[in-house]
Amino acid sequence: MFGSSPSRGPLQAGDPAPALTAVSDTGDRVDLAAVYGRQEWTLVYFYPKADTPGCTKQGCALRDGYAELTRRGVAVFGVSRDDVAAQAAFKAKYRLPFTLLADTEGAVVAAFGVPSYPLVGTPRRQAYLVRGGKIVYADHAGNTVEQANVILRFIAGA
Repeated sequence: MFGSSPSRGPLQAGDPAPALTAVSDTGDRVDLAAVYGRQEWTLVYFYPKADTPGCTKQGCALRDGYAELTRRGVAVFGVSRDDVAAQAAFKAKYRLPFTLLADTEGAVVAAFGVPSYPLVGTPRRQAYLVRGGKIVYADHAGNTVEQANVILRFIAGA
């Protein structure tokens, strides 16, 4: 529901990763289950709003670590409730090399159990790493400047 937290709470490590489709920053449909099946790792991270200071830091940290993430087999997807145009502008402005999902209806947010900020309804910053269709790592605080390094450290220890 808009502006509220799902009653079940955020997904945890060991939970099945949600298999749903979402709209990308290009307006194309992305089938997350298909991505999980063809990638060794899939990072799905949530941020409150495109082109805001913390969200920009997080996106740029992932951009700066993207070459190493992809070398390690990680597909990266950023998710917010922004529309396709806002996601495309954010991606272009900061040269983000990964897909952003325009979750205007909140289906992806709800499927992952990501809480929203009261009153404004934007998702809280969180990150989920998926392997083999299961959540293997859940960051319920989301890191802005270290997000790529956090994920790379986890993968190195897995």
